[in-house]
Amino acid sequence: MGNPVNDNWQKKAAANQKQYKQFLKQADKNKVLKQLPDLHEEAFSNVDCLQCANCCKNYSPRFKTPDIKRISKHLRMKESVFIDTYLRLDEEGDYVVRSAPCPFLGADNYCSIYEQRPSDCERFPYTDEDVLLKRPNLTLKNVSFCPAVFYVMEKLLEQTNK
Repeated sequence: MGNPVNDNWQKKAAANQKQYKQFLKQADKNKVLKQLPDLHEEAFSNVDCLQCANCCKNYSPRFKTPDIKRISKHLRMKESVFIDTYLRLDEEGDYVVRSAPCPFLGADNYCSIYEQRPSDCERFPYTDEDVLLKRPNLTLKNVSFCPAVFYVMEKLLEQTNK
């Protein structure tokens, strides 16, 4: 099949939501976890985040206390000023950015705080960890806007259907 990511991957991702949901529910966890590191690497050799940045343009990571401390120190701001300037509390009580796209995303899709970015950003899109299986609703949301998640899910389906 080669590289499943093409111009209309988002349509395919939407069309395959039921298949993904079923797969995530029934997957052999240990088998999938063994496959993830290679699939993750393969996905990112085919997907250039700097061409996309959908995650930074449309969604916010959670800013946990260590993230806030680290980033505000880096920006030479008091934590309270950093929070007031950039963050708000969401429905779940987590700090997230006030607006989309992320205020730290440049026009070139580079992150101005990349080395200090929140751990959620560093771990995203979780295609190399058990979050992919443990939080199926998150995976189903992520597959709709992240080509790397789409790539991994398509490859997992393909290998299961062999």
